[in-house]
Amino acid sequence: MRLVALIILLIPIFFAGLGIKWMRDVIFSILHDPFPNYALQFTGGLVLFIAGLAFIGGFIFHRDRKNNKVAPRFQKTNDHG
Repeated sequence: MRLVALIILLIPIFFAGLGIKWMRDVIFSILHDPFPNYALQFTGGLVLFIAGLAFIGGFIFHRDRKNNKVAPRFQKTNDHG
């Protein structure tokens, strides 16, 4: 089961790394094939980076919340109202 969780985490890590690479390549004036200009390449890289980071952060937050390792204000409440 831990191997499945590792594989699930490797996919967004790859996308976040690709996003960082695309943003870095804009600084060095390297334009990749699917993008017609630098602004779209930087925006695509930023979107990939933020999406990958958000997925990883959400995964860790969900795991810590399940194991009661978060601050009291982030713990689930049992209000059914």
